[in-house]
Amino acid sequence: MAACTFFGHRDCPAAVRQRLSAVLTSLIEEKAVDRFYVGNQGAFDTLVCAVLRELAAAYPHIRYDVVLAYIPQSHTSLQDPTLLPEGIEAVPGRYAISWRNRWMLEHTEYVVAYVAHAWGGAARFTALAARQGKIVYQLCPPRSCASI
Repeated sequence: MAACTFFGHRDCPAAVRQRLSAVLTSLIEEKAVDRFYVGNQGAFDTLVCAVLRELAAAYPHIRYDVVLAYIPQSHTSLQDPTLLPEGIEAVPGRYAISWRNRWMLEHTEYVVAYVAHAWGGAARFTALAARQGKIVYQLCPPRSCASI
């Protein structure tokens, strides 16, 4: 049993979907990854959720959760399972996403990233994952990727 998490920019092109699906299928079939943690802050996270929804139908043994950075203020209409990490309620709002991302890194062996530029949270946490020895799969086309 192994886990995977995701880091990517808010503005991720839909063209990444095919490569994302191939990487996730490989992780499930070849690396026995059966647990996935994804955020909910932008286009990349939305794309990941859509692909995981499809893969969960094909591979019923896998589980994924949208890991929330904030306590929902009202009934949320998310169609995917959610997880609110224990301790997040004590984190000031401006640090919640970073705290959540660190939590996801602590609970995973694999990271799938879409990092097209070297600034911002996606780049920072993908680089941190590499420094921590996590296995990182970069979805961005080589010529347009930021070096991690």
